Amino acid sequence: MSLHLVIIDALNLIRRVHAAQPDPNDIANTSRVCCQAIQKIIKASQPTHMVAVFDHHSDDRGWRAEIIPEYKQGRKPMPDELLHGLDAIQAAFWEIGVDSLLSDGDEADDLIATIATKVAQRGETVTIVSTDKGFCQLLQPTLQIRDYFQQRWLDSVFIEKEFGVKPAQLPDYWGLAGISSSKITGVPGIGPKAAQTLLAQYQHLDAILAAEDIEPKFAKKIDGHQQDARNAKQVATLKTDIELGFNLQAIRYPANEPA
Repeated sequence: MSLHLVIIDALNLIRRVHAAQPDPNDIANTSRVCCQAIQKIIKASQPTHMVAVFDHHSDDRGWRAEIIPEYKQGRKPMPDELLHGLDAIQAAFWEIGVDSLLSDGDEADDLIATIATKVAQRGETVTIVSTDKGFCQLLQPTLQIRDYFQQRWLDSVFIEKEFGVKPAQLPDYWGLAGISSSKITGVPGIGPKAAQTLLAQYQHLDAILAAEDIEPKFAKKIDGHQQDARNAKQVATLKTDIELGFNLQAIRYPANEPA
């Protein structure tokens, strides 16, 4: 029997649903709409295994902030009413057969990336449901990204049109151009077009930083910012080697079906 694992980027879904509700204090309605969305995803994807992955709620900003202290500083915090309602939302997910995982120390993105990659490398199908384009660096024949809200696949064609690079080059691209929304600077003065040009010629960041024939206009901007570029790439790269304390049987769908 073929396996299809669907991974929900839980807070990516929940926060967008919550922001669209007329009464932000009505968490029961947010929960209901989220469950409706998940049921639509289930109907469309027919998963054999499924899990919703949540970020931890501690003040620990994680390993990325140790590399770039400004990482995600100033982002709007989760509304209190939603934070206090997450347990009820997780319980509602369980009622429709979807188990939840809470990241511990690492970001949910790294936990999702690890689970997805391990399963896809076995030749099984994985769908990550998220609007986060950072997951697109993981794309491979059996691993796909679904933007539920825009009803589109974030595939290699989309990435090459959006960023002008291949999915696997995204961390290198962000190492150069940065990610302004996450306070990842990259190389000052190197924007999307320059990053595209450099990666088309040299393929990856290490080759760019080692190149002796790089155009002077680019060399001048990169000079003195090599470590900034390396740091930005490292922070933009998803971990795929987190130790997992469970096996696939634990996230079969539906989760509350007797073993």
